[in-house]
Order: sequence, then C-alpha cells, then structure tokens
Amino acid sequence: MNPARTYVGITAVGSCLPERELTSQQLQDEITAGSGLRLPDRMFEKATGIRTRRFAAEGEYASTLALGAARRALDSAGYDPADIDLLLFASATRDVCEPATAHLVQAELGSRAHAFDLSNACNSFLNGIDTARALVLAGRARRALVVTGETPSRAMRRDPGGLEEFRDGFAGYTFGDAGAAVVVEPVGRGGILDVETETASEHWAVGGIPGGGSRHPRGDEWSYFRGGGKELRGVFEKIGGDILTRVAARTGLGWDAYARVLVHQVTLPYLERFVELTGVPAEKLVVTVPELGNLASAAIGVQLDRIHDDLSSGDRVLMVGLGGGVSLMTMVWEKS
Repeated sequence: MNPARTYVGITAVGSCLPERELTSQQLQDEITAGSGLRLPDRMFEKATGIRTRRFAAEGEYASTLALGAARRALDSAGYDPADIDLLLFASATRDVCEPATAHLVQAELGSRAHAFDLSNACNSFLNGIDTARALVLAGRARRALVVTGETPSRAMRRDPGGLEEFRDGFAGYTFGDAGAAVVVEPVGRGGILDVETETASEHWAVGGIPGGGSRHPRGDEWSYFRGGGKELRGVFEKIGGDILTRVAARTGLGWDAYARVLVHQVTLPYLERFVELTGVPAEKLVVTVPELGNLASAAIGVQLDRIHDDLSSGDRVLMVGLGGGVSLMTMVWEKS
C-alpha cells in the first residue's frame, strides 16, 4: 500500500516596498549631473517603460525589506515567529558577506528557526521556495518562511566616467528595491504541482556584480552592476521556449489552465517580447515593472502578494523566473 501523498504549498504571502519613490527622469537627472553626460529627455523611461521605482532609504537594508514582508506574511496567516522552524533568506542582495543575512532577519523577527541563505540572482526567491518545499517533504522542516530583500539600487553606477561606462552599467538603471515573503508548509490539496529549470552557465559573465567574492574582494569599482541587457535577452529567448514546452507537455496545462502568470520583469519591452514569443494572454500577467522597475528576485513575490487574496481555492498560477548565470525556472502552484 502506498503512503498518502503529501502536498506542500504556499499558505501566506507578504511584500514590502520602501517609501522613497523616484521617477526615471529624476534618476536620469542624477546620473547626468554626476557624469556630465548629455542624454535625450526621458531616455530612461522611453527605453525601459519604467516610470517610477522605489529606493531603500538611508539605514534601510535588504534585511529590513525582508523583515517587513515576513511580518506581513506571518500576520496574514495568524502565525507567530515561533511557529516557523525554517527561515530561508533567498536573494541576490545581502546585508553582509558573513554571516548569512537570514540570521539578521531572524534576530529582528524573534524566531529560533534553522536559518540560512540561498542565492541565484533573480531566481533566488523561486529557488528558495523550491528548497523549502523539498525540506518539508523530506521531513526536515514543518513550516518554512522564505524571504527576500532586494536593494539592487545600490549597485547602480551613479557617476559613470563616460559613455562606455554608462552603456556597460545601463541595465542597472532598471532596478528598484523591494522585499517579499511566503510561508511554505503541508496543505490538504494542490500546492506546488510542478517545478522545471533550464540552466546555461556558459553565459555567466554576461551580467552581474563582480565584487565581494574571492576574485574581487575589495574596491568600489567592482560593486556596480554591469552587463548587456540585450545579450541576456538573447540568451533567454534562445533557451526559454523549451522550458515552457516541457512544462506544458508534462502537466497537460495550457494557458487557459492558469488564473494568472507571474513573470520576472526587467523592462516593459522585455515583457512585451515574452508575450510575443510565448503567446501568453496579456490579461493573465501582473504588470509591475512600469511603476516599480526590475525588483530582482522580489519581482514574482510582489506580484503574488498583489493577487493572492483574489485567488480562489483551485486556482493555478504559473511563475516564470529569469536569472543571471544564466537560469530559467518555472513553478506551477495551485491555491489550496
């Protein structure tokens, strides 16, 4: 006799946005003032489709945004921090190189859970949810809290030394800051139904932040985001179709089966190209990039928080993550 199947899903969601709002034109004015470059009016907004974004304030960190999202997620489910036995900080950003930022979040939250970090660029949060699910299924955790706090605005080059440096760092001007959190635990039905990944690590050097590791441990020069947005998009377009085809073939689910489709959003043209290539109905998307920018790994979490209360039991959501490295990831989740 086979043992009863265990279903694991997302039971609570929270997000946190900094209060400080900056328009793309204000950011562009700051860049031109610091560099002396002359740029066409509203160039940032026209090129990216991003009108505004949120930036963390002085004294506000990745852990701060993660903590705010964590408290909202726990409160929405009526849980106390002591009800959590696994805390996973899954983010491209961290407060310090050591210790794990999960400990900084936990110290403020007041839980005593097993805590550690997981990082995989903009796919960090989805990887974190998948890892938490695996640990619950393995009996290593009962109830997990997965959090992300992203402050990529601090990796922007604010005073490029010329047109070449400006172009090299332009993808960084899409960023905005945010935090997100989910509770992952056993559910009666549904939950996380399918996970798929595609990785092309030969493209790891296309974009990223080189500093902070053993290759470039010191120096502000290495702390800026650099890389080609067009190159990254080319890689994603080349390998992205296959992953969605595999998911559809394995699950038997077409676009009509999903209540919403959550996609990592870099720029508005990038998102429009995704719609064109995949055929996803645009009305199923939760579009956040024009008002919030590229939120790194928090993007899907913020989108999920915006629609979570509107979903009914049995509604399915497809999440599609894109991350530097390069990796793609999908997750099919059914609300219990």
